[in-house]
Amino acid sequence: MQKKYYLPLGLLIQVVFVQLISFFPELIESYYSDGFYTYISSIFRIIFGFLPFSVGDLCYLIAIVLLLISYFKNQKKIKLSWKDRMLIVLSYFSVFYFFFNILWGLNYYRVPLFEKMKIEKEYSKEDLLLFTQKLIEKTNSIHSQITRNDSLKVIFPYSQEKVFEMNLKGYHSLSKQIPSFNYNYPSIKKSIFSLPLSYMGFSGYLNPFTNEAQVNYKIPMYNFPTTLTHEMAHQLGYASESEANFIGFLASINNENKYFQYSGYSHALNYCLSNWRFLDEVQFKKFIKIVHPGIIKNYKESEDFWDNYESFIETGFHLFYDNFLKMNQQKDGIDGYSRYTDLLVNYYKNKNL
Repeated sequence: MQKKYYLPLGLLIQVVFVQLISFFPELIESYYSDGFYTYISSIFRIIFGFLPFSVGDLCYLIAIVLLLISYFKNQKKIKLSWKDRMLIVLSYFSVFYFFFNILWGLNYYRVPLFEKMKIEKEYSKEDLLLFTQKLIEKTNSIHSQITRNDSLKVIFPYSQEKVFEMNLKGYHSLSKQIPSFNYNYPSIKKSIFSLPLSYMGFSGYLNPFTNEAQVNYKIPMYNFPTTLTHEMAHQLGYASESEANFIGFLASINNENKYFQYSGYSHALNYCLSNWRFLDEVQFKKFIKIVHPGIIKNYKESEDFWDNYESFIETGFHLFYDNFLKMNQQKDGIDGYSRYTDLLVNYYKNKNL
């Protein structure tokens, strides 16, 4: 066999292997997510965490430039057949797929969090109603403690760099209750691609190759803590978006700082209200009437931000990411973000917020 077929064939073998191993989540949980991954992710965060810039973003930028240069050089020098071009593409993808899975991607196939934490999957409309009422009461209370005026929106008083530091306190507090959510060796960066991320409709992302948590520094500041805690949950190996939302929420509300608690509670409330808008428009309007106007103003601040960057690019990337998630065991695709409401409602059935 010619060498040019080695990597494409390797891609096929990898795909088959990943599909087979996905049937053994307990195996992945024990030997990868709670084993090999914990070591490799810690090593990368130790190596890159102290640097003030995103190594992963820089690598992406260099890779894009080199690929473009290589492509145009080859266009002039060599006339490749479509078959050879396809083999080159598959070879690059084979290498990418290997490192993606070994460094982070296999976490998509670990044991679901609701099973690990023994959280029920189903809930009734009445359960959601009671939880939303409690969540509104709690969010209103935190909002009043901060603003002393229910009509004022919350204005975050901390710099983004300070938020990076203060977010660790929430995880430290949470880990005392749930040790598996212990977070060490911070590696949290502002993405140099924040403007493109805004047009793509993303608040942040985890770089799976350097284990750096990237945040879009342009987003409204009251969203900053929960965006970071979400990406930090990905660093802990929780690939599911709903699970990262859930863990991020817990880390935010377990922070001793009221602004961080507000970020978590208002974030969860926004998801619950969105569910009610879909389920029952009448009940949704009833809830909106008792939510503090200042909280609604924060929601409007976020909505206006994303509206300013709305474009066909966002639609395209959301479609791509939706299919990417579905290919990686996330059957709900991008809708999986809102699935964390399921975790919240059932987790707090017998607990106080």
